Amino acid sequence: MSSSDIFIGETIGTAILILLGGGVCAAVTLKASKARNAGWLAITFGWGFAVLTAVYTSAPLSGAHLNPAVTLALALKKDGISWSDVPIYWGGQLLGAMIGAALVWIAYYGQFHAHLTDKEIVGGPGAQSTKTKAVEAQEQGAGPVLGIFSTGPEIRVAWQNVATEVIGTIVLVLAVLTQGLNDGGNGLGTLGALITALVVVSIGLSLGGPTGYAINPARDLGPRIVHALLPLPNKGGSDWSYAWVPVVGPLIGGAIAAGIYNVAFA
Repeated sequence: MSSSDIFIGETIGTAILILLGGGVCAAVTLKASKARNAGWLAITFGWGFAVLTAVYTSAPLSGAHLNPAVTLALALKKDGISWSDVPIYWGGQLLGAMIGAALVWIAYYGQFHAHLTDKEIVGGPGAQSTKTKAVEAQEQGAGPVLGIFSTGPEIRVAWQNVATEVIGTIVLVLAVLTQGLNDGGNGLGTLGALITALVVVSIGLSLGGPTGYAINPARDLGPRIVHALLPLPNKGGSDWSYAWVPVVGPLIGGAIAAGIYNVAFA
């Protein structure tokens, strides 16, 4: 793969991932959306299908890492990718994540405006006395639509939040690395995209509750940057005090998964 193929493939693939993954979060969250309050199952399966679409689309160009933790693990893996390619993968992933987040804003532009000017959502004179969860989150430094762009913990305990992201990422990355051991060592081909998507659904259902299962630094950081930059009314904070957790946790998880693979499988 050439450097341009890697960068273009990761940019396109990660943009699709965030467009569809962030899109389902917007659909479930925003008040004027037809899918409002569709729930956690909708979000987990929406992200799983987002992974399926993104991997299938970008695999021919870049191998569809779409995740800095996966790229790090593949660099640490015995006979893995060249370290010189890592910054190219990471650059494409971060850019793609930002593009995808911006496209979610465009697709739901009217819904964002309606949601963020609703007094029941953002508070202010005339608001109901009973506060919504969104208002409570805003008071803690995370604006009422930040969850569409990036993740946040239900209970803010730094070591536990990091551990949750580490554990989830280990599961994801081990599933990716061990695909090459199936089918007589020939991998799973296009079926691998489906397997990875189902693993992401499983992680979301089983481990996503505490932190929202970022399990991907670019998936969280890129959209968080876009949230900070977008001209959204009453958007509140971007919760930068938490932003390191979904970056550091998945990278640690990816490194540990690579170590497990090298010891147990290689």
